[in-house]
Amino acid sequence: MGGKPTTAGTRLELVRLREGVIACRKCLRLVKWREKVAREKVARFRKWEYWGKPLPGFGDPGARMLVVGLAPAAHGGNRTGRIFTGDRSGDWLYRALWKAGFANQPISVSRDDGLTVKECYVTAAVRCAPPGNKPLPGEFRNCRPYLEREIQLLVHLRVIIGLGKLAFDSVIDACRELGITPLEHRPPFKHGTRIELNERLTLIASFHPSQRNTQTGKLTEPMFDAVFRAARALLGNDP
Repeated sequence: MGGKPTTAGTRLELVRLREGVIACRKCLRLVKWREKVAREKVARFRKWEYWGKPLPGFGDPGARMLVVGLAPAAHGGNRTGRIFTGDRSGDWLYRALWKAGFANQPISVSRDDGLTVKECYVTAAVRCAPPGNKPLPGEFRNCRPYLEREIQLLVHLRVIIGLGKLAFDSVIDACRELGITPLEHRPPFKHGTRIELNERLTLIASFHPSQRNTQTGKLTEPMFDAVFRAARALLGNDP
């Protein structure tokens, strides 16, 4: 995965990437939608000043684990300005990260709530809230360079968790494009599956903690927690 810059150097490059993500207007459909949602809001968040821009990744520049979701929620990250923050999916994710020792608290409600994560970086395959929570193929392609750059910069990565099939596939596509995996095809998606991307990097599949999955019991909290325990076990104490 290339050389190993200092954490300070990685931090600077991530800041530059963050600025590029926030300024992005590649996908006209997504730009119109995210800005419309930010203007119109919903009643329960009428007093919020919505973020209404693309969302950069969030976390530790020295991360050994990367968590990849699908896209920001219209009234979650698109409102709060931080990935997986302010919605039910984020409640599940950060609670699981906290239990596994990757976060300092189990809640994530706003950008200034004191949340920090360690050994972990959280991002998404698509950086803008999409209509119906369904990005188009071209929107995935437009966003892929951001995910690829994060994977390049996070040189200590050992584990990637793909939340849902679309995020899982996006990780495979990014790693193939970067030339860091010999996989010629996307492996089948199944909750809990582990894919060896190369000799140092493992991809773990998980159902996305969406309300549809959690309310129907397709994903239970013990199932979700087990994914992060598996990641912790893979990381062990190896620096």
